[in-house]
Amino acid sequence: MLAKVKSCAIVGLEGAIVEVEVDISPGLPSFTIVGLPDAAVQEARERVRAAIRNSGFTFPTKRIVANLAPADLKKAGPAYDLPIAVAILLASEQVYADVSQTLLLGELSLDGSLRHTNGILPMVALAHQEGSSSVIVPETDAKEASLIEGVKILPFASLAQLISYLRGEVPPPEYKKADELQQYILPDQGAADLAYIKGQEHAKRALEVAAAGGHNIIMCGPPGSGKTLLARSLPAILPLMTNEEALEVTKIYSVSGLLPPDTPLIRQRPFRSPHYTISNAGLVGGGHWPKPGEISLSHRGVLFLDELPEFGHSLLEILRQPLEDKLVTISRARGSVTFPANFMLVGAMNPCPCGYYGDPFRQCTCPPGLVSRYQKRISGPFIDRVDIFVEAPHIDYEKLSDDRLGEPSEKVQARITAARAKQHKRFAQTKLACNAEMTPTEVRGFCQVEESAQSLLKAAMKQLYLSARAFHRILKLARTIADLDNGDIIKAHHLAEAIQYRPRRMV
Repeated sequence: MLAKVKSCAIVGLEGAIVEVEVDISPGLPSFTIVGLPDAAVQEARERVRAAIRNSGFTFPTKRIVANLAPADLKKAGPAYDLPIAVAILLASEQVYADVSQTLLLGELSLDGSLRHTNGILPMVALAHQEGSSSVIVPETDAKEASLIEGVKILPFASLAQLISYLRGEVPPPEYKKADELQQYILPDQGAADLAYIKGQEHAKRALEVAAAGGHNIIMCGPPGSGKTLLARSLPAILPLMTNEEALEVTKIYSVSGLLPPDTPLIRQRPFRSPHYTISNAGLVGGGHWPKPGEISLSHRGVLFLDELPEFGHSLLEILRQPLEDKLVTISRARGSVTFPANFMLVGAMNPCPCGYYGDPFRQCTCPPGLVSRYQKRISGPFIDRVDIFVEAPHIDYEKLSDDRLGEPSEKVQARITAARAKQHKRFAQTKLACNAEMTPTEVRGFCQVEESAQSLLKAAMKQLYLSARAFHRILKLARTIADLDNGDIIKAHHLAEAIQYRPRRMV
């Protein structure tokens, strides 16, 4: 007998409907899965067989063929265990039920219990788009699945419990989600409070401007000057994500298997800090079947690259396209996958290999040629995509020993949130979220400069030999500074501050 149920596959960050067909016919006992399954799906044969038996049902001793259609779509992961098991029980007439409008998702344990499955959020989103009336998911994934409005979520702890429901023996265990999504907030990511960071007032101001507009920033200074500590203070001053942004980020972490089981919705902006030994695929994503890399895991958040020149030329160069386009496309023989990569780049670097070039307190031991080669590891086109370049100098004893606290992160965050609110209102009719995302069209419309500041901008273009990209980045940065100042028009002092943040060579 033939039985059909619906499940879902993940392609990039999106779902694709998979129809699970099971045919049971007379013949020598066998169990075959076809439809381009990977090793995890092939191993489902043993999991399904043991789960059916240990749940109190009979596994048919006949010829069983399970087809996962469409056959040309790669099937990966253990999410097909439950639909295959239910289809076998339907085909063997051990249960009678209409599941044509229901999507089934879940990995089976050998005892028949349902385990956590990656990618639940995009799968349930697809079910909603395709008009499915309900989705059956493992009980542990109910909170994540319930983030999608308009779909009936049916969570089950085991295969036996699900079959009891299909037989009409127990009522449907529909999950009711909480009204307030804000209760699902990731624990603090170890962010430092700006009040406890001594000195570096200029760098703190640069971080505030960068966070207010989503601008890329590089900090340069000797070892121990607080560059890493400043970067790690960013999560404490960045505003919480909107519901739409939170769903985007949660979908990426769900597909990657990094979503904490007790945190169905990520509300805090990601902060990723990969080591400079990371591979190209680890940074931008990839693999035989592409998975999101660090730049996609940093979507709507911060990508912190410590010891920036140590990442090597090729790694930094492949960041140029994501920094400009806010997405990354990975092509393979079977097709291409696009992942979002709208992140804020924060880099920290020493001025030379020993770290003390230009330091007034300690002499640099590097030959001039070595210093030049070290800094040239970061190419001009890459530097041109950075909005803010700030120096973090050596901190004096007087500042370190001062008991007075600086401005707390809460106050800085309040100003940044107010500036982001102005930008949200400004870009209400567009898909933009912050000033750094503006194209030349938006720059022309929203970055109005007062006449007295035009001469300053013209002089900067000539003396600093700025490119067209740098010209637009200065205007976007000045627009952010004006937003922090609650101004509608970019004035001369806004423009002057933006120009002094321009990236530059030190040798």
